Amino acid sequence: MFDSHCHFDHAAFDPDRAACLQRARAAGVSSLLIPSVSRDNWGAVRACADRYGLPFALGTHPLALPGLPEEAPVLPEDLSGACAIGECGLDGGVPVAMERQEAVLRAQLIRARELDLPVILHAVRCHDRLPALLRPFAPLAGVLHSYSGGAELVAVYERLGLHLSFGPIVMNPAARRPVAALQRVRADRLLLESDGPDQRMMPEGLSGLAAAAALHRGEAAQAVAVQTATNAARLFRLRLDLPAGSG
Repeated sequence: MFDSHCHFDHAAFDPDRAACLQRARAAGVSSLLIPSVSRDNWGAVRACADRYGLPFALGTHPLALPGLPEEAPVLPEDLSGACAIGECGLDGGVPVAMERQEAVLRAQLIRARELDLPVILHAVRCHDRLPALLRPFAPLAGVLHSYSGGAELVAVYERLGLHLSFGPIVMNPAARRPVAALQRVRADRLLLESDGPDQRMMPEGLSGLAAAAALHRGEAAQAVAVQTATNAARLFRLRLDLPAGSG
């Protein structure tokens, strides 16, 4: 298994970060990807990734925009070692004009294209305008993390080139909207994530998430675990410890 989105640099992991990673690996999680959220944690993300041998991404989240001067860089000059740009995107709940958010996202998409890097997208309350913004960049390598759109948009985002990732919410039987979307995703575009600690799941919980996703999709849990890790390895160009023959 591969945890495609975990804020492993977060202070919530400080008391037992090494033990948490050990538990995750004992539970079958080969690795996890650490996304950044703002210039304030670019250094911490890189340092954490280097210390534990984990992949990482650098970018600016829409929640980081309030108070950020318009002339401030939204990406570091040095992106060496990063396997993706992100977490970046749009959020209709952030008190920043959508035009400003779109400009910041567009700048990161341009840099991703220049460097041939995938993007990790945050998208909340913006699915009425996000596809149009992304269309000029298609085909676009990347992932919509913790997918919040409807099932009817799954094919739209897949045609743009994107993967869709699902987190702990699909373990809730009452979460009909995300479960319906999960059931629509092509097997080769599906990713799983803990989004720890934001959704109160630690990386070792990914096996339960894989089992829930498999149940909703009518597939075997092991098949979903292997397929999603294979998808992540391909998207982020990672070498993961996967079962023989998994691709």
